[in-house]
Amino acid sequence: MSWTDERVELLKKMWSEGQSASTIAKELGGVTRNAVIGKVHRLGLSNRAGAAPAPAPAAEVKPEPKAAPAKPKPAPKPVEAKPDPKPEQTPAPAAATPATIPARKQIIPAGQPLPPQPSTNEISPEALAKVSEVEKKAKKLTLMELTERTCKWPVGDPATDDFWFCGLPVQQGKPYCEAHVGVAFQPMSARRDRRR
Repeated sequence: MSWTDERVELLKKMWSEGQSASTIAKELGGVTRNAVIGKVHRLGLSNRAGAAPAPAPAAEVKPEPKAAPAKPKPAPKPVEAKPDPKPEQTPAPAAATPATIPARKQIIPAGQPLPPQPSTNEISPEALAKVSEVEKKAKKLTLMELTERTCKWPVGDPATDDFWFCGLPVQQGKPYCEAHVGVAFQPMSARRDRRR
């Protein structure tokens, strides 16, 4: 199917009348709705977003027979207004303080080390001491040396050559060794208490 001048003119006419792309495609024959939309786009025709819809063909309007004048209805009785129940008093929101306004996040270029992040975890000093002892005995594996049986705890900055993974034997069903599991997975009650 080629877009002849006659077909393009019919497309423009139907499009300006507000016809749908599906209707235009059926009328032209041999083209899809998407082909019509593509041609409309290439022709730079209006997308009709603000255009008024095409008027529907007007049906014949038959005048209604005149009815006898209706008797005036009596005025409705005034209804007593019931007092509205008092809405629950909610405290007015406190004005935003600088502490409650979230700070804009700093964008760090790729390859640059991240600044120290504030820790939300409150890890016990015993767990930290155990981790530092374990990391002295760690195998210091690279990413390519990790297996499903080696601890995958990352140590250091990934952007530096000093970055490594623990590599000690993992705890059953976990990705880390016993010491790192104690830091990574905390009991539900400890997390619940920290939120309060």
